[in-house]
Amino acid sequence: SFLQGSKLEIPLWLAKGLHDSKRRIISVELPKIYREAWRTVFSADANVVDLHKMGPYYYGFGSQLLNFENPENPEIAQTDCLCSLQTFVARFRRIMDSSQNAYNEDTSALVARLDELERALFQVGQKGLNDFQCWEKGQASQITASSLVQNYGKRKLTEVDG
Repeated sequence: SFLQGSKLEIPLWLAKGLHDSKRRIISVELPKIYREAWRTVFSADANVVDLHKMGPYYYGFGSQLLNFENPENPEIAQTDCLCSLQTFVARFRRIMDSSQNAYNEDTSALVARLDELERALFQVGQKGLNDFQCWEKGQASQITASSLVQNYGKRKLTEVDG
């Protein structure tokens, strides 16, 4: 059994299950990468931070922290959300630029510092570049609309119908 005030590292899913604002079974402390000192580092130069090392699901995990009421400072969650957005925006352009300028290259060094969401974006950029290069060389039979464009058109039609 644990004494009151004991600190444990537990998985997020378990913390979400045990967290109850009325009974106060547990309180959740923010991981260090979401605290003020790290937010300062991210705001100084988000591109130098190795997000994968700090947490491979930085953005997704940060958004899950908003499920917990933090008694010492309720503004931390809002600041973290804003910091995550600023970090993402600061890194997004560099990620897309590097994905568009790395044709037939080893990209392992480029993606090593990215979190999983950023890695997925990099792969989308790489696929777009590769598809364009194939089309330019006459290796693609036809150009097709992306699934995003197709789904957007379907959504518009259902909004008009409804």
